[in-house]
Amino acid sequence: MSKNKLKTEKPESKKPRSKDNPNVLKQDKEPEVRVKELVKDERTHKVMGVIFLLLSLYCFIAFTSYLFTWEEDQDKVFRYSSSVLFMEDVKVDNLLGRLGAFVSHWFFFKGFGVASYLFCYFFFIIGVNFIVGRRVFRIMRNVKYILFGLLFISTAMAFLAGSGGFAWGGALGDAINKWTTGFVGKLGTALLLLVGGLAWCIWKFNFDFKWPEPKPKLVAPPVPVPPVTAATAATTAAPVAASPAITATPQDAARKNGLRQDGGGIVVIPPAEEEDLLPLELIEKEEEEETPAAPSLITYVPPVVHHTPLVMSEESALSEEEEEEEMETEAADGPLLYIEETITDTAPGKKRPKTDEEVAFEIKSTFKDEEEEAEEIVVPNRPAAPVDPYDPSLDLRDYKYPSLDLLANHSTDKIVQDASELEKNKNQILDTLKNYDISIQKISATVGPTVTLYEIVPAAGVRISRIKNLEDDIALSLSALGIRIIAPIPGKGTIGIEVPNVKKSIVSLKNMLASEKFQTSTMDLPIAIGKKIDNENFIADLAKMPHLLMAGATGQGKSVGINTLLVSLLYKKHPAELKFVLVDPKKVELSLYKLIEKHFLAKLPGEEDAIITDTKKVVHTLNALCIEMDLRYDLLKEAGTRNIKEYNNKFVQRKLNPQKGHRYLPFVVLVIDEFADLIMTAGKEVEMPIARLAQLARAVGIHLIIATQRPSVNIITGTIKANFPARIAFKVSSKIDSRTILDIGGAEQLIGQGDMLVSFNGELVRLQCAFVDTPEVESVAEFIGQQRGYSDAFLLPEYVDDKDLEGKEISLADRDPLFEEAARIIVQNQQGSTSLLQRRMKLGYNRAGRLMDQLEAAGIVGPNMGSKARDVNVKTEMDLEMILNDLL
Repeated sequence: MSKNKLKTEKPESKKPRSKDNPNVLKQDKEPEVRVKELVKDERTHKVMGVIFLLLSLYCFIAFTSYLFTWEEDQDKVFRYSSSVLFMEDVKVDNLLGRLGAFVSHWFFFKGFGVASYLFCYFFFIIGVNFIVGRRVFRIMRNVKYILFGLLFISTAMAFLAGSGGFAWGGALGDAINKWTTGFVGKLGTALLLLVGGLAWCIWKFNFDFKWPEPKPKLVAPPVPVPPVTAATAATTAAPVAASPAITATPQDAARKNGLRQDGGGIVVIPPAEEEDLLPLELIEKEEEEETPAAPSLITYVPPVVHHTPLVMSEESALSEEEEEEEMETEAADGPLLYIEETITDTAPGKKRPKTDEEVAFEIKSTFKDEEEEAEEIVVPNRPAAPVDPYDPSLDLRDYKYPSLDLLANHSTDKIVQDASELEKNKNQILDTLKNYDISIQKISATVGPTVTLYEIVPAAGVRISRIKNLEDDIALSLSALGIRIIAPIPGKGTIGIEVPNVKKSIVSLKNMLASEKFQTSTMDLPIAIGKKIDNENFIADLAKMPHLLMAGATGQGKSVGINTLLVSLLYKKHPAELKFVLVDPKKVELSLYKLIEKHFLAKLPGEEDAIITDTKKVVHTLNALCIEMDLRYDLLKEAGTRNIKEYNNKFVQRKLNPQKGHRYLPFVVLVIDEFADLIMTAGKEVEMPIARLAQLARAVGIHLIIATQRPSVNIITGTIKANFPARIAFKVSSKIDSRTILDIGGAEQLIGQGDMLVSFNGELVRLQCAFVDTPEVESVAEFIGQQRGYSDAFLLPEYVDDKDLEGKEISLADRDPLFEEAARIIVQNQQGSTSLLQRRMKLGYNRAGRLMDQLEAAGIVGPNMGSKARDVNVKTEMDLEMILNDLL
């Protein structure tokens, strides 16, 4: 998106203008030029870059000329000082005149001497950075080098030049040299300059001063080494492997290795490395220190012999006598919770051995809650896109993305882990399983915004089906709705029991959009759906789904879910990159997006309202999308690409010719709010084009989001389900509906209010849908609608029903004005295709179809052959001219 925004237009006033006289011409208001925008403009940066480069060149020429003309110009500058700049009768020899002589004298004589050339370099790197528009040279690093060079070079030149006439070191160098020479003498000054220069070179280039090591000389043994037997080899290797930290002399090695003392050879053991010289005890101690502290655990101890009291921290720990009293008084009450800060804090001597009936209970840590920091999160500036030969966003270069201030933060509290609630539910689960003689090894809890997942590790020999069949019994013991058992959890060796929380947390869409995962995502169509049980944001790519099927009973969150998906896309995509086709049989759910018609919506030509509510228009729109899909496939075929991403990359790099019908293809997202109503009223007329789009439209950037509250088999047919791998199920009324939408039960056990199951990439995940309220959607739509948009909504191809054309005869007397041009295109290409006329002549489907029918009536092309192109009866342009002359 271009940043060239020198002028901003004031938004139109919302006050009525009934009193304005339409016959009186009004004077246009002059646009304001703001200083802040002028400073940020890239043209201003380029102008500044040219100025700095000119200043660098000017100083370089002036300084170089001063080296040869300083004797003639010095007395004039000394005599008149700065007034020499305005004295026309004073002649100087500097190539850049009086100003060059004055500036050079000021830098050389009163400043830094020859080191003044560093200013030319400084102005040069600033100018290059400004012109290129990015950091070619690091300013701060070069400033450090320039400051050091000014001090070092000026002092060194003053020291070397001595008391010559020319100011080689300038006033600064002379002053530093005079003080240093008086302080440490000339020899000390020379040594300081030498050390300073070497230190800078070492710091800059990091020289390697390693002394070359002499190569060891290889001396052949005087007597051949006798062969070593297997027993000898074993005894030789054993001491070395057993004690790597012990050094040995050759004589010791020979004695310990059992070598013969008959001069038969000496075994030399190489010196051990520094790491090997450490004692074994020290190594073991270091490994213990480097072992990270284990997370906090809540260990449940069943009543065996002793009971462990509730210990919350070291300060509140009970003494041994108090522990005994507690165990005596509470022995009849059952087990308590033992909370450890870390496992390593427990002394080894006080660890109680684990019995066979012990069950470990752990509360797993969740992802860092971002709701506390949502108010402080600042959306990072969008990185500037690389400069491409063609940028589709330049049509709306002033477009601004919505800010997070338009959304409300509904998450008042973070996820609270109520220890008493967790302990109560854990005891109820354990008691229920114990009543049926089911023993477990470990139980852990993960607290989410809506439900808590208890993971159970059953004991050896326990059948999973026994625990699965106790679903109703566990729900009865917990007195909770929405108990769901996952046996087993995919990818884990545990069984999951999802229990609703007493206090539920609202997942705010604002926090999800402000998260780093969403802001830095490189997905084509990122959508923020909700949060998992472990508080992790679930953000998916609609382009990879590639279509989404949503179902759920009335009032369970489908409309909020659709708004969540649409607002996510509005916060991430530019109007040139994305278009929506909204179908709303209810006529009230998607009406909020009417304000963004000229930015993000698509419609049929000639329609007034971009949001489709009439069933007949829905059929026409779906068939128009099928035509658009076919046209895009034709474009991909001509471009030699396989998907929309490759095609747009070619078009951006200007490898495709717009004169041949090529254009930038935005993503198109079809949203149908109530699919069941369309099936009931239109039936096959709606199902067939949707099935075509679901099967073929992915590669050309057309994606579907379909929602319904009746997930029955006559609404969601097998053809549709097969092409919707990504599905979202809110709470449904029966297990049959859950199996219809997800192919598995579980959706009937959800608790509603945004609680949902998402089937994506072969996984079934339980989420709490992000919440966005109606006023927030209105604010976002108004913010986008108030900005300058396109002249009209994105126009889909025209579609004419065959029933409307029945009984109508085609007359050649009333030919289309483009008839002759269309005939020549067909004959030249020898291809009787309607899409060819659409691309070459930039026509809609209706007009191109009428032209093809007129060409058929004139005998130029043959009859319609379905999906194949018509036959061209005229082979040469000369024959075509004869036919056209006969028609005149």
